[in-house]
Amino acid sequence: MLWESGTLGIEVSASEGYAQLLAYFEDRHDIEMDLRATLTPFGAEIDRAAVPSVDWVARFREGFRAFQVGPFRIVPDWDPDPEQASTPPARVLRVDPGQAFGTGTHDTTQLCLLALAELARTAPLGRVLDLGAGTGILGIAATKLGARIVVALDDDPEAIASARRHASLNGASIALILGDGATALSRGQFDLVLANITAAMLCERRDEIAALRGQSARLILSGFLLSDLPDIQASYAPLGRLEVRTAGEWAAVVVDRS
Repeated sequence: MLWESGTLGIEVSASEGYAQLLAYFEDRHDIEMDLRATLTPFGAEIDRAAVPSVDWVARFREGFRAFQVGPFRIVPDWDPDPEQASTPPARVLRVDPGQAFGTGTHDTTQLCLLALAELARTAPLGRVLDLGAGTGILGIAATKLGARIVVALDDDPEAIASARRHASLNGASIALILGDGATALSRGQFDLVLANITAAMLCERRDEIAALRGQSARLILSGFLLSDLPDIQASYAPLGRLEVRTAGEWAAVVVDRS
């Protein structure tokens, strides 16, 4: 009901006998009145909470340092890395994420990077599509692993702007598309499709994603919890052989039709 009322995000905490939901909204004078009318009939108590003024990008930068993921050295653009000199340029990913998702620190991004590197060792990546591109880090990694063409798609203008900046930072050539879903793209045109999105989206758009693959193309799917893995496996099993990778409470699946 909060999502239907237009919340921008929700934090959930639990205690004995009750749950507390901290829901963020744009500053509308009528939002509190609307929520009371919607939720109090169900026994909810509504209180306005103060939102601290924090520069979250600056806060993030304070603790972000270069690190290794498989063959890649992920380096913040604002903090020179002493180990970067010993890393081949083709294996350095420079990042300055701003508000877009994709710094390489999240388990799902790392699972995708490791799967990408492994697939690149077995066969050329060819034509790659990155769905839900965020900062574009996965598409950029694909170019550094020898992909012939990389297309990155996201429905968030902030992400597209970030991906464009990251492509420039890394000297990578990727095509950027602002859009929701890939139905406008040609069917069967990609040798590898990356989709680091939610489990619900992966299942809902399975046929759309599958249609983008060429005859022997592969998929890398991530962005979902281990608890969602059975649903992903059931949905994608008809499309090929599944290989499951996990990190903490997160999972990824490589689908190989060859």
